[in-house]
Parts: sequence; structure tokens; C-alpha cells
Amino acid sequence: MDYKAVIFDFDYTLGDATDAIYAGFQAGMTALGQPVPDRETVRRTVGMVLEDAYTLLTGDESREGRTTFRAEFSKVARPMQAAGTPLCAGARELLLALEAAGVPTAVVSTKHTGTLRDIFAGHGLADHFALILGGDLVSRNKPDPEGLNAALDRLGVAPAEALYCGDTVIDAQTAAAAGTRFCAVLNGTTPAEAFRDLPHVRIAPDLIDLRTFLGV
Repeated sequence: MDYKAVIFDFDYTLGDATDAIYAGFQAGMTALGQPVPDRETVRRTVGMVLEDAYTLLTGDESREGRTTFRAEFSKVARPMQAAGTPLCAGARELLLALEAAGVPTAVVSTKHTGTLRDIFAGHGLADHFALILGGDLVSRNKPDPEGLNAALDRLGVAPAEALYCGDTVIDAQTAAAAGTRFCAVLNGTTPAEAFRDLPHVRIAPDLIDLRTFLGV
């Protein structure tokens, strides 16, 4: 093991909340009188700050629209995510193997911290992380490294000693800004080619491959 800590994004890295996210988009768009995009279009926005995804899909940059969308989205999506978001293949095994090897793990995501905790609690994993840090606990979301820097500080680990794992170019940019190593995980919609010219130590097709790479 070459790392003193492994930090993960959540959506399409450790878990797949597509059903809840799409239901939230349907609710938010409908409440605002906006056309509801198809499921695949919504999937391609996962990993972005929610308000930015709304603006990207509608062109509405107003504070009122963005705020209302989050509120309506959250009414539907947050309970659904907490009630049953499946983990990606190999996630549980990887997390428990890292714990057994004495390697602390953390999550740095744009998703709400309470939602993340509820999801992991449903899988019996909430207490297996050294830190869970959602977008509500930072003032600047990814690709700004604020959240990742905060995690490194809490873990007492230097940037070069940590690995950040994520599924988007935004995650790769975040790792580069924080100075951590980066592993792309291809559980989402971003293809391997998108990471080729970005700093990375591995492009893992899934978490099973990542576990093999880490040797745990």
C-alpha cells in the first residue's frame, strides 16, 4: 500500500443514486415549469453542484430558480437516497479491506453530508470512515480543493500521501489542485479517454480493479 489514506467521491464512485437523482430532477423541473430532461442527460450532470446542473440544463441563472430547484429536488431525492441507494460493485469489499489494512478512508462529495451518512448507515458502513464531508460543509465545491484539503487536514496526511478516487474530470481537477494522487473509476458516464491527459496513477474500470491495484 503506497498511500496513508484513500479518499473517495460518492456518486458513480462508491454508489449509484440515479433513480433518486432523476426523480428529484423530475420534481424540481416540474415545479419550475421547465421541461424534464431524459434520464441519460441527467446522469451526465451527476458530480456537478446541483444548482449548476439545473442552470446548465435550463439556462436559468436566477438565484430564485436555483434555490427553488434545490428545495424541490431535495424533498424527493434525499428521502429516496437514504432509503436505498445501492453501492457499486466491490465497494463494500474495498472499504472493509482498506480498514483491515489500517488505511483510513474518507468521502469528499458534493452530496449533502446527512444524505451520505444515511446511505452508508443503510449499508452498515457509516462508522467505517474516518470522515464524511459533503458539499454543505464547504463554501467552495469541487473542483476547488477546499473539501479535499479539509479532509487531508483532518486525517493528518500530506497531499502526496493520499489517493483521491472519483469518476469525473471534476474529481481529477480537484485532486490536481489539492496535490493528491488521483485514480479514475469508470462507474459513471465519463470515458477513460477523458482522463488520459490529466494527472492520474490509475484508470480503474471498477472498484474490483482498484482493490487489486491497491493490493488489499
